[in-house]
Amino acid sequence: MTTLLPVREDDAYPGPVVGVIGGNGPAATALFQDVLVKLTPASRDQDHLDLVVLVHSTQPDRTARILSADAPDPGPVLARDAARLDALGTDFIVLPCNTAYHFLPQIQAATSQEVLSILDATARAALTAAARSAGADGSRVGLLVTDGTRTAGVYEKVLDSLGARSVYPDENDQSLTMSVIYDGVKAGGPVDVAGLEGVIERLRERSDVVVLGCTELSVIHATQGWSSRGELVDSIESLARATIRRAGREPR
Repeated sequence: MTTLLPVREDDAYPGPVVGVIGGNGPAATALFQDVLVKLTPASRDQDHLDLVVLVHSTQPDRTARILSADAPDPGPVLARDAARLDALGTDFIVLPCNTAYHFLPQIQAATSQEVLSILDATARAALTAAARSAGADGSRVGLLVTDGTRTAGVYEKVLDSLGARSVYPDENDQSLTMSVIYDGVKAGGPVDVAGLEGVIERLRERSDVVVLGCTELSVIHATQGWSSRGELVDSIESLARATIRRAGREPR
């Protein structure tokens, strides 16, 4: 068996090394790396961030466990992955998955490193965008998330602490969102973009800004070229910007 050597055993890594727990899902992890590269101020290879990316696609489904205690628990798996990155000597950890942050206590207990929060980064970006679109008091944040993220209330806790109000789609629109995530992006099937557009429009009527709080929705955000839509806040873009700042740089 090959032994992996810690990245800090030589001077080949002059800056902070980012540990990425990926595979949740695989397309979202690939997109995170792509967005990170595009947002990093760089004019040559050596200007980009150093990453150790652990794509653990077979980890148990996060939403399934939140909805049922009988489902396999991804918490210990995510914790072991964090410990592996710890042993490799990365400086901080990111998870390009919103629902995984329900298991943060288990993950954080397994590592001495900071686990950068996609929730906090996205919530703060949402409030900035809401203030631009609705004035200084814009604080109604629409949330398009998995059933697991919604049930766990992880975004609500962050938004509550920032003085904002969480707004969710109705039952039918939540079901359509889940179908887009699981039957579309995760399964590699057709994506009902028009249906998702309708969900966003209806949620936007009750909120100042809409968060794409599932990284599979970020995949659609990228493929549809929605980056210019000021009413949408993308969680992968928010995490990528926070990662670059945490590494001591200013994103493009």
